[in-house]
Amino acid sequence: MPQTPAPRPDKRRKSLLILEFSSLAVLLVSMGWFSNLSSAGNPVHPAWLLVPAVASLGVFLSFIGLMYLRWVASVSDDRRTRHRIIFALLTLTLLGVWVYGIANTWLSLTASQ
Repeated sequence: MPQTPAPRPDKRRKSLLILEFSSLAVLLVSMGWFSNLSSAGNPVHPAWLLVPAVASLGVFLSFIGLMYLRWVASVSDDRRTRHRIIFALLTLTLLGVWVYGIANTWLSLTASQ
């Protein structure tokens, strides 16, 4: 019985994983740094909030990219359209949640000043 070769992982997977975990590390470090800064009584300048915002966007985008590789790029042609529709809905939902969270954070900061 001949063995079929195992499918090779996509080349983009490694770079997406590196992006996801490095963005997650930046996000966690920045949140720890902000908690130390705010406990010292110094208010954090709103421009510094771009660091965790960009890091969280990196986590979301790399997660979406990995989800695309798993759900859309690897399926057969007859099911690809259905997977693309579901993927598009999930992508819009995830990015909508991210935009909603960033907007609420920004509005709460500007309302308190």
